[in-house]
Amino acid sequence: MGFSDADLAAIWLTLRLAGVTTLLLLLIGAPIAWWLAHTRSLWKGPVGALVALPLVLPPTVLGFYLLLAMGPQGPVGQFTQWLGIGLLPFSFAGLVVASVFYSLPFVVQPLQNAFEGLGSRPLEVAATLRAGPVDRLFSLVLPLTRSGWLSAAILGFAHTVGEFGVVLMIGGNIPGATQVISVQIYDHVEAMDYTQAHWLSASMLIFSFVVLLLLYSFNRRTRVIL
Repeated sequence: MGFSDADLAAIWLTLRLAGVTTLLLLLIGAPIAWWLAHTRSLWKGPVGALVALPLVLPPTVLGFYLLLAMGPQGPVGQFTQWLGIGLLPFSFAGLVVASVFYSLPFVVQPLQNAFEGLGSRPLEVAATLRAGPVDRLFSLVLPLTRSGWLSAAILGFAHTVGEFGVVLMIGGNIPGATQVISVQIYDHVEAMDYTQAHWLSASMLIFSFVVLLLLYSFNRRTRVIL
């Protein structure tokens, strides 16, 4: 007994979704985190609350409103139809968009903490030494905030792997197209196929433990070095 072909397809789809989503989250989340870490604008509170909203909002609520926004009458749906790419719900692209919204705080908050910990003093000193913005980015910001980047990538990837409500609302349950691991486990339980559900659930449990173990080990080693 082991993974069925449908299980393996769900695992591959989940890993592909989490990989693409994590890459987009780092690209989108880094500028937001930098702005939140350095701005004194009155908009910092509302923007920070908006980013953190998926932490407290039921996934089905977020999935419902994303489904409306991406639907034929929603602003995103009308825009994607105007572009000629059709509607996003029940497609892999729709899952990626929904996952970016859902996992955004798990990437922005570790990066924001890392940028706040860096402070502005090293950047000001580098600027007085005529280091340009690109030089400061690669010589100071990235090396000194690497633990925040790693935490953000790991948390964003792991959270996307484990999501259920949003992917079910946006992606449905289409084998090979939108059926991820969490939805496949739900299908096994509904069919009372507990053996297959155990295989996938135990894999998710081990994966989550290993991810957290690596995260805590790296952060502890980084603190010791610093």
